[in-house]
Amino acid sequence: MTGFRLLAIHAHPDDESSKGAATLARYANEGNEVMVLTCTGGERGSILNPAMDRPEVRENMIELRKKEMAKAAEILGIKQRWLGYVDSGLPEGDPLPPLPEGSFALANTEEATADVVEVIRDFRPHVMITYDENGGYPHPDHIKTHAVSVRAWLRAGDPDFHPEKGEPWVVSKMYYTHGFVKSRFLALHNDFINRGLPSPYQDRVDKADEWPDLMERVTTQVNVADFFHKRDDALRAHATQIDPHSRWFAVSPEDQRRVWPTEEFELAASRVDTSLPENDLFAGIDPDHQPDNVPGMVSEAARQEYSQGDDD
Repeated sequence: MTGFRLLAIHAHPDDESSKGAATLARYANEGNEVMVLTCTGGERGSILNPAMDRPEVRENMIELRKKEMAKAAEILGIKQRWLGYVDSGLPEGDPLPPLPEGSFALANTEEATADVVEVIRDFRPHVMITYDENGGYPHPDHIKTHAVSVRAWLRAGDPDFHPEKGEPWVVSKMYYTHGFVKSRFLALHNDFINRGLPSPYQDRVDKADEWPDLMERVTTQVNVADFFHKRDDALRAHATQIDPHSRWFAVSPEDQRRVWPTEEFELAASRVDTSLPENDLFAGIDPDHQPDNVPGMVSEAARQEYSQGDDD
């Protein structure tokens, strides 16, 4: 399938490689146009690779993360754009400290939505991917990314919404990426145990009752078995954030193909008819036809998020 355009909206550089990257690589390899929109520069990200924790790295974090993002995009075969906001950082402590002034999480939601709409109208995607209402995990920038993505989905096709941002474009479908699915970790864990090997996920399994299984929300599983190696290479490109000896790479691409060959998504909103469950993000879409600009909210979480209205 070719002729489609896919836009994945992420909070920081490296998020695109840890959440649905093999899917991006697959669709790009099939001849579709794939773009990642990165909302912030990741300026406040911690250095999570001990080998990169050096003064010169900390002093040049902004430029390094740009270069890492460019390398990851090249590996995945995709385009990439920056939305231009500043990383909010992950607040820690009790009580939590205030978010930094000027950071993405504190940005005006209406203005940030308009900026995303401008990208949508320029790139004209048939499908958008973003985070769910919890941000995938509760980082303030991930939560903000969800909020502006849902609003942009509804408003990009409205000619009265910021007409200076370009000609209206109606996106056919919007998905939430679900990269951290408990069922997947349990399946990989059991495969290690069945082969008489220690599991790298034992600690997660020990606490499995404490976290929900997002498979209950998954509507769409895309077979990306042939692209796990590209996902891993893209992750390694983010050298300040990803330790090449970490659990990210505990399971070989070959074993993942055998045990769990898919990446998981939740259809949050659709303006076209499709049958669930799906195995293709473009199912039901005519690439040469824009659907009507109706809300099309199929996910209650998306509906509730938008109904909250804008902040200031």
